[in-house]
Amino acid sequence: MRRLVSIGLLICVVVFSSAAETILIRNATVLTITKGTVENGSVLVQDGKIAAVGTNVSAPAGAMVVDGTGKYLMPGIIDCHSHTAVEGSVNEGSVSDSSMVNIADVLNPEDINIYRGLSGGLTVSNVLHGSANAIGGQTIVIKLRWGKDAKGLIFEGAKPGIKFALGENPKRQGYPGELFSAGPARERRYPGTRMGVEEVIRDSFTEAKNYQADWKEYNERVGRGEHPIPPEKDLRLEPLVEVLEGKRYVHAHCYRSDEILMLIRIADEMGFKIRTFQHVLEGYRVAKEIAEHGAGASTFSDWWAYKIEAYDATPYNAAMMARAGVVVSLNSDSDELQRHLNLECSKVMRYGGLNETEALSMVTINPAKQLGIDDKVGSIEVGKSGDLVLFDQHPLSNYSKVLKVWIDGQEYFDRDKDLANRKEFEQKKKTLMDKEKAAEKKPEEGKGEPKKGAGPGGKAGKKKEAAKPEEVQ
Repeated sequence: MRRLVSIGLLICVVVFSSAAETILIRNATVLTITKGTVENGSVLVQDGKIAAVGTNVSAPAGAMVVDGTGKYLMPGIIDCHSHTAVEGSVNEGSVSDSSMVNIADVLNPEDINIYRGLSGGLTVSNVLHGSANAIGGQTIVIKLRWGKDAKGLIFEGAKPGIKFALGENPKRQGYPGELFSAGPARERRYPGTRMGVEEVIRDSFTEAKNYQADWKEYNERVGRGEHPIPPEKDLRLEPLVEVLEGKRYVHAHCYRSDEILMLIRIADEMGFKIRTFQHVLEGYRVAKEIAEHGAGASTFSDWWAYKIEAYDATPYNAAMMARAGVVVSLNSDSDELQRHLNLECSKVMRYGGLNETEALSMVTINPAKQLGIDDKVGSIEVGKSGDLVLFDQHPLSNYSKVLKVWIDGQEYFDRDKDLANRKEFEQKKKTLMDKEKAAEKKPEEGKGEPKKGAGPGGKAGKKKEAAKPEEVQ
């Protein structure tokens, strides 16, 4: 079956992927996010970059011209919390600190959710490790370049991250299943409490600081012309040293305000910064402290009551944190929700009174800032990547549909082509399935009653003939 899926993906690649070219989208309502709205505006993309934005932009010779009359053009949507393209390899839950593992090693470019994300205007995702560990695995930022290999998905120049997790998810590993269940007991894993989660983080960074000091001393001695024995390389501590040196971002799964403050205290004590608090449903209670620490908040618009820690959530959370000076984004944490993050923005207008630009910033320039890529994506500005989405109506409208998506000036989704080719794809899929069914029936052919003398009841002493070369498979 995997063989058929791969063939099907190849078909999609041929149809929906084309080389980057010079493109002019004209006469659209251009929502730049950072530079206001340009009515009847045009955007020119050359060599994968935005070359011009305005009302009087001419198309160079040979440029592809897209008529945007009555349509809306905005930057590609960015999701700061995703698990797309890593199904089945999200959690290394066997240890409390799994900082040595890396999501980049298990990216699956054939995950159909990449293409489905494109259909909702998504162009960039922060792909995270799961939340079973106090300190989880290393994370990676990708562009949804459907049809590329795993390496081709990686956002060049984006700083890597690491996932932390607080609260129920990591501590439940200490008490797997129901405490008094009649089922078979499962092995517990430290920690089993919130204070244990805190200790794991503090202990790991204490080790990392000692490891950092050992290497610093070694390098200084080498610099003086000495020949010391180098410290043993520790793959678990290496990424934590990168955090201490500002080379790797920390994205922390959290819910409760007390734990948010706890992690801020540990970060201040150990000398590093939390880049984003993820989910952060009680962030509104400690928004001032989050802003003072310099962390961002990547939250849901209105998810509530799906677990104990989520009962004190409020749909006003995002707006309240934003008003307190926190850079806030709305994330999906879901292959389904990632397809309509633009509509999540309308909820923060209803709950919190944010304006259109402030709302759309939460899925464009704000997550770009949180990921340190706002100089490349997140708004329509000259010099930034040609990551653009064309909607048939205003993207905050519940009736809006994505018509086209470009990444680096290359078209990766076209709604009209998708609809036009579905019948052909269905026929090709049917042909392939029929072939597979036929192949499965072949081993059954020729089976029947055994020939006389061939089985136990045949003539004794008759030697079995050797198979002819052409019969051997």
